[in-house]
Amino acid sequence: MSDKILPDLQACVLCEEVRQEMNGNFMLIGVLGMLTVPALPITAFKLCLFTRWCCGVGKFKYHHRVFLPDNTSVIASSQGQLQLQSVEDHVTQVTVFGNVQFQQAGTHWVEALLDDELKLRFPLIIRMIPPTKTPA
Repeated sequence: MSDKILPDLQACVLCEEVRQEMNGNFMLIGVLGMLTVPALPITAFKLCLFTRWCCGVGKFKYHHRVFLPDNTSVIASSQGQLQLQSVEDHVTQVTVFGNVQFQQAGTHWVEALLDDELKLRFPLIIRMIPPTKTPA
């Protein structure tokens, strides 16, 4: 297997939980695009990044990370290896980020890299709930 074919990123979804059924299918629970919170800082006990790679051949290094709005400070990161034997194969990964602390509101960024090449980058918006006005 000397020929290496870079796989396609078929899916990359940030959610609260991923469960696998008895038949092997996955259920994504609480798909996230925005977190509306009452106060900051706040800690997300568990964030799951569901990724699926397909149509590739070879061994690859993956790297998943979450950035603060400054685009330089990483608040969560995971890396490892994956392998595809043939172009008909696929690899499904669930990366669990535990106790991720969000210190500020704004647009955070989630990235998926393969062999140090950025494959996908998408926003995760942290928004404060506007204060309610109490009648005088």
